[in-house]
Formats: sequence, structure tokens, C-alpha cells
Amino acid sequence: MNVKYERLLELLREMGSVAVAFSAGVDSTLLLRAAKDALGDRAAAVTLRSAFVPRREQEAATEFCQALGVRHVVLDAEVLSIPGVAENPPERCYLCKRALFTRIREAAAELGLAWVAEGSNQDDLGDYRPGMKAIRELGIRSPLLEAGLSKAEIREISRELGLPTWDKPAMACLATRFVTGQPIEAAGLARVEQAEAWLAERGYRQLRVRVHGDLARLELDAAGQERLREPAEAAAVNETLRGFGFRWVTMDLGGYRSGSMNAAISRQES
Repeated sequence: MNVKYERLLELLREMGSVAVAFSAGVDSTLLLRAAKDALGDRAAAVTLRSAFVPRREQEAATEFCQALGVRHVVLDAEVLSIPGVAENPPERCYLCKRALFTRIREAAAELGLAWVAEGSNQDDLGDYRPGMKAIRELGIRSPLLEAGLSKAEIREISRELGLPTWDKPAMACLATRFVTGQPIEAAGLARVEQAEAWLAERGYRQLRVRVHGDLARLELDAAGQERLREPAEAAAVNETLRGFGFRWVTMDLGGYRSGSMNAAISRQES
């Protein structure tokens, strides 16, 4: 672990100065800590405030930057105004990342920082991630990936460093909750955020509320699935999520899995 973290620090020092695209997730938190360790005041965090990011994550980003003592720039992003994004085509992530990282790159230039870095890691190479194409096109660096770090290694190093995110459940932008081709609207995003926040407050950890029209498909870890099989709990969850605006609520027997909405896209392209 120490060897790979030193390699990460070495890569960041070679960059000279950097703006870290910071979401307060497991990956970007370690990356920002490493950037601060390697570069001091020549590192800054840039967070995008948008309808695709839960408010609790935006607040966590601000709190961590204050605790770390790093410059923090927050940019408002009207993601649903980006051409093509609201229609939710298979390339939605590419369109969105291209526009958002262009803004982050502009902010980095205004701060006098040489590079923009983001938190992709080795595990991200095994899924359909069209946003990676935009990152490559814009010359954005992925130091965790360059250092050969996996998600498990990132969590272990984060634990050793005492970072609060070391065991944080995996997160992804709220747009990933909608089946490809289903238009994304502000009201639908708010409904998903509300449902997931309520479930998290109730004690569910790794979860997704996937949206198929009026149906909410709950992806839960093993502990969450077991809990939701209790009749009283199922009734409470069903009633509450229907109150948020879903007509039907169901549990996916396959459980939580990252990128489950990408399966249909991958089949279409194969």
C-alpha cells in the first residue's frame, strides 16, 4: 500500500500543480488528500453543484475541504441544459463529462493550475464508461489509475490515512438511476434523491433506486435485501416511496451492482 501511495505522490509532484475534480466520494477524497500532501497550496478542489449530485454529497465536499485546508471552488452546472443530456441517450455520460470537465479545465486555468485530475481507478476499466472518452480527449489526468490503484487498495490506503470515506458506500451521479432512453427531468432526479436519502437514514447502506418509468427498482446489498424481506419493513418502504411519487416499488433479487443500467447498452453494442 505504501509503495503505491508513494507512486501516487510522485505522479502528482511531477504534475506541478493540479485542480482535483472533487465529489467527496472514496476515490476523489484520497486523490485530493494525496494532492495536498504532494503539492500543498499548488493543489485545489473543484466541485460541481448540479441536479445530478445529492445535496448531502455537496455538503460533505465542503466540510472535507475545510478540514483539509485546501482551496475549494464550487461551480454551478446546469446539467440538464447540456445538449443531448436530458434525452438520456447511451452516450449521455460522454456528453455530460465533456461539458463539465471543459468547465473544470477553464477554472483550473483561471487558478493558474497546470492540470486537472479525476478519480478513476483500475476497476473502472471493466465497465461501460463513455465518460472516460471525454476525459482522454480533454487531457484530464487520472493519477489513481496511473498509479495502478484498485478500489480495494484505495479503501485500504484511505483507512490507513484516517480518511472518513474509507468505508463509504460507492456513489454515482443520479443520472445513472434512469434507464437509457428515458428522459431525465429535475422532478425525477429530486424523487430519486429523496428516496435514497430516506433509505440511507433508515439504515440501508449500499443501495440504488433505479427508475423504469413509474417503477422504482431497489438494488440493495445482502443485509438490505434481508431486511426488506420483513413484511412490516417492505410495507413501510413501499408506502414511503409511493408517497414520493413512484407507482410501483420492487426489489431486484440480483442485489446491488455497479453500472447495472449499462447491461442493456453493452448487449446492443455487442
